[in-house]
Amino acid sequence: MELRDKAVSIFINSLRGVHPENLIKENISLEDSQLKVKDEFFVIPDKIYVFGSGKASIEMAKAIEKIFNNRIKNGLVVCNYAEKLKSIDVFKSSHPIPDEKSLKAGELLLDRLSRLKEEDFFIYLLSGGSSALIEKLIPPITLDDLKKLTDLLLKNSVPIEEINVIRKHISRIKGGRLGHSTKAKGIVLVISDVIGDDLFTIGSAPMYYDKSTYQDAYRILRKYNLWDKIPVSVKTVIERGMKGIISETPKEENPNIKHFIIGSNLIALEYAKEEAERLGFNTYIMTSQLKGEAREIAKGISSIAKEIKKSGNPFRPPVCLLFGGETTVSVRGYGKGGRNQEMCLSFLKEIKNEKNVAFLSCGTDGIDGNSEAAGAVVDYKSYLKAKRLGLNIDEYLINNDSFTFFSKTGDVILTGNTGTNVMDVSILVLEN
Repeated sequence: MELRDKAVSIFINSLRGVHPENLIKENISLEDSQLKVKDEFFVIPDKIYVFGSGKASIEMAKAIEKIFNNRIKNGLVVCNYAEKLKSIDVFKSSHPIPDEKSLKAGELLLDRLSRLKEEDFFIYLLSGGSSALIEKLIPPITLDDLKKLTDLLLKNSVPIEEINVIRKHISRIKGGRLGHSTKAKGIVLVISDVIGDDLFTIGSAPMYYDKSTYQDAYRILRKYNLWDKIPVSVKTVIERGMKGIISETPKEENPNIKHFIIGSNLIALEYAKEEAERLGFNTYIMTSQLKGEAREIAKGISSIAKEIKKSGNPFRPPVCLLFGGETTVSVRGYGKGGRNQEMCLSFLKEIKNEKNVAFLSCGTDGIDGNSEAAGAVVDYKSYLKAKRLGLNIDEYLINNDSFTFFSKTGDVILTGNTGTNVMDVSILVLEN
């Protein structure tokens, strides 16, 4: 088994660990009228409702249906793809840029949740991607305005935490507004796709509450020199919010709703570690909170690899170092790729034809940037193939065209839709 194949095997095991079926099976159980979630118990009626949004919502809903069988009265989950479920409706919406379907999805969820009575009980399945998949805008903001705003924020590499502050303050469902629309009791099962598993950030916190303000949204837009570039309607809403004309997002959690994080990047890394150790590596989880410019992070990881090769510090081979989180890419070119493939390409430039080293970086949702790949895996053979094909790494980095590069060298990793989403996993493996 080649070193690169071992890296792939480690990644695949990390995906298995954070698949919704596994996560829900580990955290949820049902006995008559008692629902156990982790170590807490809830008395529930004979029939419950199930709602949800995010890239993992369909797979989460499938697992919930297995547990509750015929006790689900009805429900609705919003995802970026469609699949028929037994008792829960599925609405296919848009991601990463919201469209008319996002507005329809937001309207449907708000309507159904607000119709529930005090004696009702629901489970909400929340995962990454919800911010774009569900929306209900505050007038006079239009869908075109939202698209322009989202495009500006993404192209200027605004971190997701700050993007979500702005999203919350132009929305009627984000920042806890959806959760405060219902009288029913419920729980929210969360698969985290943000660094630090911050409930205020995941999916723009539709069912939680919000600590940020309209003033914060204004400050962020000023910080990235975007205030004078955003649509006039967005300015209008934020200005009205700062003046108190539009009410703030809820500042306290709905006391009838309890959140549980059941999936995270750290869990994925723990499953990766399990497989790496099975393969004979001394394995260390370095961080689940990796962030920064992808190509710069890759330089740092490559320098660690070089030091291990040279001096055996800080770890002696065979060793596997695991990194999780979500980096960013400052898009300057017009190529195809994503943060994981860009990281791999930058790593390859630094490590070149050094043998007994392999590096993999992939998105756990199976989608890296604007490509169909989850990410890539590189080793010395990747460099030799690139050299033989006359591929200039710098040219592909300049054009943010990592997918095209790795398509030519055969190093892309294609998983398809994984049904989960806990950010990215990066794996460095070294042997003697």
